[in-house]
Amino acid sequence: MTHKILFPAIDLKDGQCVRLKLGEMDSATVYNDDPAAQARAFEEQGFDWLHVVDLNGAFEGESVNGAAVEAILGATNNPVQLGGGIRTLDHIESWLSKGLARVILGTVAVREPDLVKEACKAFPGRIAVGIDAKGGRVAVEGWAEASELGVIELAKRFEGAGVAAIIYTDIDRDGVLTGINWESTIDLANAVSIPVIASGGLASLADVVRMTMPDAERLEGAISGRALYDGRLDPTEALAALKGAPGQA
Repeated sequence: MTHKILFPAIDLKDGQCVRLKLGEMDSATVYNDDPAAQARAFEEQGFDWLHVVDLNGAFEGESVNGAAVEAILGATNNPVQLGGGIRTLDHIESWLSKGLARVILGTVAVREPDLVKEACKAFPGRIAVGIDAKGGRVAVEGWAEASELGVIELAKRFEGAGVAAIIYTDIDRDGVLTGINWESTIDLANAVSIPVIASGGLASLADVVRMTMPDAERLEGAISGRALYDGRLDPTEALAALKGAPGQA
């Protein structure tokens, strides 16, 4: 079995670590007003990656929580992937030069696919594409706007471009702990050669174990937010489950 990655999530709004429900900015719950301390805590718990989203940036189209992201980079040795408001090659280059492992491009992947391909050539292995879906259609501008694009249709545009991963979020499940939409996530993973990371709705250890099943073999991993913050998912149990030994450290 390929080693799967469980990415703890830090979603940034106004410099704080929050979680949203269903992508609604006014539904934010603040979990930590020190994102750097949260990043350190995740590393100490044994996680080996970190997923960060600049929520303000996603809605406003430019990086807003830059100071918090830089504090996170200074606080953890783990590789960090960042999405939210990154729309130009200059943005990408600037963030990667500050120590990000990879940048996640979402809205720009729909609006300017050629920019994504150009970025993949300029920064091999360091560009991920974020595909956020609502009702099976791709959403953009921080989930505020729906497009006519289907998820697999968009993903296939980047075959062979050198995209490091696709982060697929089912907005209808995000932040509500109803479980990942495994059917559509696995369909996507099987439709493209690009590694897929599941996001949105991870609720419990059962979702982590589900990643280890044979039909999920092509998944790179999954992102967990609210379940970790609410204590519904124990980090030690979750990381042990990914190694095939549930409940053992």
